[in-house]
Amino acid sequence: MTLATTDLSDQHPDAQVAEPMFGDFGGYVSFHGPIKTLKVFEDNAQVRAALETPGEGRVLVVDGGGSTRCALVGGNLGALAVTNGWAGIVVYGYVRDSEELADQNLGIKAMGTHPRKSEKGLHSAQIDKIVIFAGVTFKPGAWLYADADGIVVSDTPIHVEKS
Repeated sequence: MTLATTDLSDQHPDAQVAEPMFGDFGGYVSFHGPIKTLKVFEDNAQVRAALETPGEGRVLVVDGGGSTRCALVGGNLGALAVTNGWAGIVVYGYVRDSEELADQNLGIKAMGTHPRKSEKGLHSAQIDKIVIFAGVTFKPGAWLYADADGIVVSDTPIHVEKS
């Protein structure tokens, strides 16, 4: 079975499909894994804290509220994600250091780029709670599949690993 989001969507019509609002910024366009969620607003301190933990092939889904005032992920956090084994990051918000991110072995989907860094200590974060954006309900432990065509989310794995 393929991991292409088009095929997964066709084969699993009950799977959720994110609205087409994200661009690709990491070195990998295709990625998948179980979801870890984080809700923040213009403060990426908890994004860093999450990426400092073992990723174990998971995808960090960051609900940044769609704020257009700063970036929540940049080159340093991307490198941290690679070092700690994260499969990817989806940001309902913006990234920076796009040229650095493009060279990293990590999938990153975000709304776009922004040169301004986030503030630290402004707001609290919610970790491992259900977050909703782009027409999708992202639950911790659900599975996310991403490629050039978009994002598909399922409560359970809908792929078969190649042997």
